[in-house]
Amino acid sequence: MSEEGHILEVKKFGNPVLRKIAEPITEISDEIRELVEEMVDTMYEENGIGLAAPQVGQSIRLFVIDTHFDDEEYGSEGEKLFCPKMPMALINPEIVSSSGENIPFEEGCLSIPLINASVIRPSNIVLRAKTLDGELIEADFGGLTARCMQHEIDHLDGVLFTDRAEKEDLKLVAKKLEQLRMKTEKALKKRKPKKRK
Repeated sequence: MSEEGHILEVKKFGNPVLRKIAEPITEISDEIRELVEEMVDTMYEENGIGLAAPQVGQSIRLFVIDTHFDDEEYGSEGEKLFCPKMPMALINPEIVSSSGENIPFEEGCLSIPLINASVIRPSNIVLRAKTLDGELIEADFGGLTARCMQHEIDHLDGVLFTDRAEKEDLKLVAKKLEQLRMKTEKALKKRKPKKRK
């Protein structure tokens, strides 16, 4: 684990970085490795199970994930293989295919704190990505892992779970969302650096 003070600021709803399409990573550099370490620390500090680079202000195609639970029975080959190795960083991830039932599940997000809504997603996906070691993986994932991966890949495409939420749930949280957006925009305006001469 990295030294204390390496916890990154999680960008909140209303921050423009969350709406950008992230750039592919061309080289797994020391800076990327350091960022991954800090993202994992931040994810744990915030009690999350996934965190995408845009959520910490880096518009690159990378996310970290930890959906490994000791008592969990994993239903897919990918989960059996990769969950025990978590936390993992996945670089330039893409969903090759999806299958199974479309299942509603209440999601939350570290960038949209204290707001939850039901989102329908496919139960299984085939994910292709590179690991931090440069190994190309392609495997089938299901359960919470598949959902978390879909949620994080959405972040890389500038999509938030509230964009996909059930309309009825969205109505219930619309006011809170607007308040959060206004709070973020106000904080960003205050923080704008003065122009240097």
